[in-house]
Amino acid sequence: MIHASHLSIHLADEEATTRFGQWWAARLHPGMVLLLEGGIGAGKTHFARALIRARLGEALDIPSPTFTLVQTYDDPAGDIWHTDLYRLGHSDEVIELGLDAAFATAICLVEWPDRLGRLTPPHAIRLAFAPEGEGRRVEVTAPQHPELIADARRDWGTDD
Repeated sequence: MIHASHLSIHLADEEATTRFGQWWAARLHPGMVLLLEGGIGAGKTHFARALIRARLGEALDIPSPTFTLVQTYDDPAGDIWHTDLYRLGHSDEVIELGLDAAFATAICLVEWPDRLGRLTPPHAIRLAFAPEGEGRRVEVTAPQHPELIADARRDWGTDD
């Protein structure tokens, strides 16, 4: 059964993951939040780097935010925040980072979003990455954005 707010896509390799990040880059605007779920090595950071480079330039160095927790990038449309919350001990630390305010004004890419707790934005889009074969599967859930799900279904096909 096709769900208006969910789709499942197999990304066969790293190049497909890069193209998927580029696809999202063209559709995001400030105030949009992508919650990037999945274990270590599932493809979250690869996806985020591809998305940021698609918006700001291929030559851009994009370090992992694992140790800094937040990396911000100046985008002509508004800031991009790439965060890795793995090392947070409590969701209140999100407020100290200023991430809760960025949800309204920036494009936010959040790795390890389970650390957000009650601060998870209701309008966020979930992308859950899991290894599958030589590539990965991504489950996209976006109840507040059915038009994006419809576009992705059209452009990527699905395994729903």
